[in-house]
Amino acid sequence: MEKIKILTDSCLDIPEELIKKNNIEVVPVLINFGDESYIDREEINLQQMQEKIEKDKILPTTAQITPVRFAKYFKESLDEGYKVLAILMSSNMSGTYNSACIAKDMLESDDIVIVDTKVITSAQGFFVLKACELRDKGLKVEEIKEELLKLIPKMNASLCFESLENLVRGGRISKTAGAIGTALGLRVIIGFEDGMMTAKDKIRGNKKALKKIISDYESSNPDKDEPVILIEIESPEMKDSLKKYLEENNLRYIETTPGCAVGIHSGTRVSGLFFLSK
Repeated sequence: MEKIKILTDSCLDIPEELIKKNNIEVVPVLINFGDESYIDREEINLQQMQEKIEKDKILPTTAQITPVRFAKYFKESLDEGYKVLAILMSSNMSGTYNSACIAKDMLESDDIVIVDTKVITSAQGFFVLKACELRDKGLKVEEIKEELLKLIPKMNASLCFESLENLVRGGRISKTAGAIGTALGLRVIIGFEDGMMTAKDKIRGNKKALKKIISDYESSNPDKDEPVILIEIESPEMKDSLKKYLEENNLRYIETTPGCAVGIHSGTRVSGLFFLSK
């Protein structure tokens, strides 16, 4: 049985207890407020970041993980006899994946395997947890990668954003989509397409947004053997309604909140689901 280290970046957005339980190595991104830098999840959390944004009136930026930092983490695991499986955020949304590939070339090791999830936040976290599950079943590192590549196209997201301001400011979604949502006071439903986040619907009011999220799930031919991930920032009513739906339908789910790296772009008042189709 191969000794495998599952490694990811801090955009995985799953509960800390699952990270510890599964021995997941998390390489944090840096959160930059001008000349000040903080390590995501270690030196700053989402609430502290939001308080600082409100106080300083500055939207921070993230710094992608450099090849040198990846090489350090990779080498430590290799020196301990591990093969490394790095499962990272979408290469279409960050240069992090390319940095990891450069680090692998620097170390000239075939014992480093890198996966571009084509998603971000808890959808990425889903694939990290799936990799841990397959590792614990005894699959080899290349076999795990092949299984993940089969599942990645089946990942869905249906997230209700009450504001797209931060997504627009951070360049994660078009100004046009943001302007429409803001001007009309609509709830915008976000999903994934071609490795990017995209506005897939615009709906007035939380009740209709809730129905849309549930409809997206039910119409996706969901794989009910896999957990749904419920993510939320300061949207308790929507979260509670989604929890009620999941529990009434006996659906297994993981409840979580984003870290700073994702929270910068999402802003507040967000809730929704990530789920896998068959």
